[in-house]
Amino acid sequence: MSARAAHLRRPLAALFAASAAAFALTVLEPGPAASVRVLAAARDLPGGTRLKAADVRPLFLPPGSVPAGALRSRVVGRVLAGPMRRGEPLTDARFVGGGLLKGYGPETVATPVRIADASAVRLVRTGDRIDVLTAPPRSDQPLAEPPPEDRPIPQSRSDPPQELPADPRPQPPPAPPPTHQADTPRPAATAPPLRTASLVEGRESARLVVASVPVVAVPRQAAGSADEGALVVLATDRAQAAALAGAGPGLSFTITGHW
Repeated sequence: MSARAAHLRRPLAALFAASAAAFALTVLEPGPAASVRVLAAARDLPGGTRLKAADVRPLFLPPGSVPAGALRSRVVGRVLAGPMRRGEPLTDARFVGGGLLKGYGPETVATPVRIADASAVRLVRTGDRIDVLTAPPRSDQPLAEPPPEDRPIPQSRSDPPQELPADPRPQPPPAPPPTHQADTPRPAATAPPLRTASLVEGRESARLVVASVPVVAVPRQAAGSADEGALVVLATDRAQAAALAGAGPGLSFTITGHW
């Protein structure tokens, strides 16, 4: 019996030694790195989206990688100021509201501007800088009518030609015909100048209203509203806002850079 116990002693000792080593490794292994829970976009989201619970998901980031203004709760029902990619953390500056002008000067105001070409607005993203122009009149608009003195007086073909009454005053005798001199050249007969309407006569070219202003929001367009243009929200000062308000309808833009 002692021989059998001695035979089992070595395997048991090896098993206990392996267990002790595994326990020691578990104790010495460092714990999981600290992380911060934030909210991120669960899918690609267009600008103007009113967030639902299915549009966001939790995201765990190292403390040093958490962006400023990252949100951890209470985002359902808020409206995005611009498009977002899947997995992008949600911050306060991404929403229409108090954070829309965060980072701008105290004199900055959010100015909504309606652009005539709704399809062109789809190229704009939050952070782009644009020049806003007054759009020239469309080429299918009729030209301005000529002044009244230049308009021909219509006359019916059935009306007889009108004759002017004879002047009762005595008329002077006719002048003698001029003598022809071969060496004196006659002046060439010149026709009166014609008034021609140019295709661009009376039209204004595009005029710059404001230059290099940042886009802070691109609201989502409602279905069937393309004929009415599309809105963009710009960060401007008050003088630029007044210039845009007085520019009238039919505004266009050019993208000049990204902020």
